Amino acid sequence: MKQTAILLMHSPDQPGLIATITEFIHSNGGNIIYLDQHTDVDQGIFFMRVEWDLTEFVIPSDKIKEYFAILYAAKYQITFRLYFNDYRPKMAIFVSKMSHCIYDLLAKYTAGEWNVEIPLIISNHNDLKEVGKRFDIPFHVFPVTKENKAEQEAAEIALLFEKKIDFIVLARYMQVISEDMINRYPNKIINIHHSFLPAFVGAKPYHAAFERGVKLIGATSHYVTTELDAGPIIEQDIVRISHKDNVETLVRKGRDLEKIVLSRAVEKHIQRKVLTYQNKTVVFN
Repeated sequence: MKQTAILLMHSPDQPGLIATITEFIHSNGGNIIYLDQHTDVDQGIFFMRVEWDLTEFVIPSDKIKEYFAILYAAKYQITFRLYFNDYRPKMAIFVSKMSHCIYDLLAKYTAGEWNVEIPLIISNHNDLKEVGKRFDIPFHVFPVTKENKAEQEAAEIALLFEKKIDFIVLARYMQVISEDMINRYPNKIINIHHSFLPAFVGAKPYHAAFERGVKLIGATSHYVTTELDAGPIIEQDIVRISHKDNVETLVRKGRDLEKIVLSRAVEKHIQRKVLTYQNKTVVFN
């Protein structure tokens, strides 16, 4: 596999930005293999993702970030992140008792569909410990109560840092993540939940939605922020329902959507195709 560099950037919109960036790549021997861009006209912000082949690139990989920051980012007020395709990010999965999302994630992982490593699974319950054994992934249980929550999360953070985890996926993890952990992994914690919020809250949202006679159910995957369930949205989807559906079919259809939407969001994150700005995302094709 040829090594490529991936540049995700945003800046104030200004003439000639695409030409400037592509000339930087071309003049240093790079061959562009992907380019997508978007301009938010209302806010005057330019977004771009560009990936190029490094085979003939004259700037060493470990110097590209410094070179670009000094010569381009400062001049054009560019905020950017640089990635390389030969690095496999390390992903931790957090889960509680529901298995539909974690099985879908691990199926794609074991099938080799994602360029990612999963060094560990963390749970607050023992219920899914066999999942770790089945997929040969260490399964760590941290039982959480009101009294020990801070202590247990500190231990989780220590483990995440020990294993050099790059990002976290909450595969129906039924605990609120603390501000401390969120700040350590900004835009690197991906959550999934049903899309009934804020209309139907509580432990039985599908029952409440059924009683109300809703005609659509959906799922939302987003980055976790300190405002509960209100972080930048990465992926969403819906399915229609009718009077023929009961609570059980609503739950089944909802869980099907949850695993699909979560996997899509995780895949986009792994591919470095999600750019966050304020509380929104630009998700490149």
